[in-house]
Formats: sequence, C-alpha cells, structure tokens
Amino acid sequence: MITPAVTAVIGDLAPTGTLRAAINLANAALVQRDPATGTLTGVSVHLATELANRLGCQVSFVTYTAAGQVFDALDKNEWDIAFLAVDPQRATKLTFSPPYVMIEGTYVVVATSPFHTVEDLDKEGNRISVTVNAAYDLFLTRNLKHAQIVRAATPAAALEQFLNGGCEAAAGVRQVLERSSGSDPELRILPDHFTVIQQALAVRSELQVASAFLRNFIEEMKETGFVREALDRSGQTEIAVAPREP
Repeated sequence: MITPAVTAVIGDLAPTGTLRAAINLANAALVQRDPATGTLTGVSVHLATELANRLGCQVSFVTYTAAGQVFDALDKNEWDIAFLAVDPQRATKLTFSPPYVMIEGTYVVVATSPFHTVEDLDKEGNRISVTVNAAYDLFLTRNLKHAQIVRAATPAAALEQFLNGGCEAAAGVRQVLERSSGSDPELRILPDHFTVIQQALAVRSELQVASAFLRNFIEEMKETGFVREALDRSGQTEIAVAPREP
C-alpha cells in the first residue's frame, strides 16, 4: 500500500513514474557491468532496484564513467538519486544518506619504488595521478601538503598517466586498483590507506522529504543484511558495511 508519506517521496524522486539512478561505472567495488550483455549488477544497482520497488515505480540507470561526471550532471537534471562518496564539497548541493559501505582510498606504485606507506608519497617532487573530482581527489586536494596532484578525466586515464611515467603513484579505490593492477608483478598497491571513503545515496539538497526517507531506507538495508548480501553476491566480500549512525 502506498501511504501519503511515500506519495510525497515519489513526488520528490520519481515524478514521472521512473526513478533515475546515477551509477558510476568506474567504481567496480559497487557496480559491475557484464561486457557481453551490458547488464548491471552490484550493491548500488540492487539498492536502487529495491528503492524503486518500495516506491512502486520503475528504475532507470543513468551511467557515468567517473564520479565527477555524476556531480556535474546534477544541474542538468539527468538523475534523481546518485550513489556517491560523502564529501563536504558535494554537500553544498546534495544531501547524503548515512553511508552504506566503507571503502579505502590508497595508491598503486611501481614495485621497485621506495614508497611503502601513503605518507611516503607526500613529499616535494612526487606527483599523484588522480581522477578529477573523485572523492579521493577532493580529499587529497584538502590534505596533501607537498606532493603534486595531476588530474585525468577517468580512473583508466589516471592509471595510464601513471603507467606512462608521468607520476610516482596513482590514487584510487583499493578494489578498483586491485582489479586493474593487482596481478601485475611490476606494480604494487600500498597496504595502508590515506582515507576511508563513505559511500552513500545522495539527492538534491532541497528534497528534504526524500532525504529523510532515504536515511531510514539505508539504515534498514544495512540492519536487515541486504547490503551485506548484495556485496557478497557480487564478489565484494572484503568490503565493510558501514555501521549504523547514532
């Protein structure tokens, strides 16, 4: 049964009857696409589908190749909800749900390099390749004191920039780096991290009714085991479910 409260949320999130969910394909920890069929899976996809079911509407996935593109598309009215990392710069235009997973931001370096911890990289003369406006770009921009940030349009371009010798390291989500570089004996992913990224559901900041609904929805999805099951089903068993917010 659709209650008046849910009707109000539908008016905020899916006024056309379709919930448009922005999906960042670059974050392989949260979404995977079958190269043969194009079918999307992963925890973000399952959460969007379940949310649409709760609202009694259809879901449509709007895909992007970098998180910065998702945020930039906000003003173009291309999506209704987005799966993004919590960040104070983004919070100027977005309201975030509680996080549903926690993932690490770290570096990949050349195996023979002298860098063994993330702190080793923050030295004068070191260049860090990052994806422009990714959560780890925003974090490193605020926190690096000496190393230089060199930006690229997508995670693949950032990695290529590093591999071509333009930088001493490439920053990224640990699971994405492991997928792209973990089996290369000439590369090494650092064991520690420079930040823990909180992934959450986001809506435009003016949608207060919807944001309250999404807060409760995400907390329920964590408590019932839905998030854990979706992660495990997509092979992301090492990713931690975020704890309940106080």
